Formats: sequence, structure tokens, C-alpha cells
Amino acid sequence: MLSLFKDKKKFALLFFSMLIIDILVKLNCPVFPYRYISKTPILLLLVAYYYFNNTQTRQAKYRWTMTSLICFFIGDVLIISHQNIIFFSVSLLMFTLGKLFLSFRFSHKSDFQVKRLISFSIIMFAFTVGLISFIYEGLKGFFLPVIISYFISLLLFQFVYLRKDVVDKRSYLFVFFGVIVYMISEAVMVIKTFKTDLPFQELIIMLFYGAGLYLIVHGMIIEKKVQEPNLFEPVSDLKD
Repeated sequence: MLSLFKDKKKFALLFFSMLIIDILVKLNCPVFPYRYISKTPILLLLVAYYYFNNTQTRQAKYRWTMTSLICFFIGDVLIISHQNIIFFSVSLLMFTLGKLFLSFRFSHKSDFQVKRLISFSIIMFAFTVGLISFIYEGLKGFFLPVIISYFISLLLFQFVYLRKDVVDKRSYLFVFFGVIVYMISEAVMVIKTFKTDLPFQELIIMLFYGAGLYLIVHGMIIEKKVQEPNLFEPVSDLKD
């Protein structure tokens, strides 16, 4: 069993097979008990995948990641019964905390170019304003929770964006596109919940949500720090 989690290709096949099964159950079966059976293992698989493959030496980053995945797991279970206002509210809180803990995980102290950050922030701000304006009338009592949740999404995306040149390119791209895919799922979810139905909304929400989290976790597992130049290393003498 351990070899299944250690083999990244086999695990990817297992994870997406389980994700597809959950999507089919969602589209074709009653919620209880089938969704609880099909959906519950998906996040647990990611938790085990990260646990058995983690090479992070900093314990704080490991704890932030595991705490985040646990929050996503709780949110996943509660959102199944989203018609219940209490379950829906708590699930929104869990997803928000999950993103916040991931933001802590991806934060770093390396220098970055302010110019790159400003242009990126303008694009993300325009996207957020457009989305919130579109769903504003349907938010009602959820206006503040949704605004906070989306602010945390932007914070997470910003930290992920700033990993460029701090970690290796493969890890950066996996996590970066993982967050984009996750945010697409999140955007479709809020439009569906607070505004109007969209074509293939259930398929997009579940597939992009699962795929996004997988890409993020996989990107963390393969992460390698970029070696910074040693400013005190002696420079070889120049030849004539």
C-alpha cells in the first residue's frame, strides 16, 4: 500500500479515478449515503500522499499544509449537505481557513520585484471586483463571508505567484496552475450558489476543485529550493 503512495504516477491514476467516480455518483445517485462514501476518500488520499512523500524540513510548513488539508476535508464533508445553512456556513469557514493556512505555507522572506506584484494585483483585483459585482444581489447575508473568503484566495494566489525564482520551475508551475484551477472551481461555485446556474457546473466545480488541490499538493511534494548565489564566495582570478 505504501508503494502506491510513493509511486506518483500510480497515485495520480488512483486519485483521478476516485475523483471521476465521485463525479458520477454526484450526477447520478442520491446524496445519502452515496456521496459520503464516494467523496470522503478523496481528500484523505491527498493527506496520505503528502504525508508519505513530504520532504519538507521546516516543521511549520508541514503543519500548515496538514492543517489546511484537514480543513478542506471537513469542508468537503459538510458541503455535501449544503442545503443546510449551518453546514454550508461552516464549510465556507473551513475552506477559507484551508486557503489561509496554505497562504502561510507558501509565504517566504525572499526579495521580489514590486513591479511584477503591482501588475499582478491589478489583474486579480479587477477579476474579483467583476465577480463580486456580478453576484452581489444574491449574496445578502453572505456578503462579508464571501468577500473575506475571496480576499484569502487572492492572498494565496499572491504568495504562490511570488514563489517564482524561489523554488524550482516544475514545483512553481504545478502549484501556480493548481491555484488557478481551484479558483475557477470556486468562481463557478459562487456564481451557481448566489446568482444563476451554468452549463456543466457540477462537473466543472468537482473536477477543477479536485484537480486543483492535487496539483497544489503534488507541487509541494516535488518542491526544491533554488540555490541563491553565495555573495561571499571568492571570485576566480581573471585571465589576461
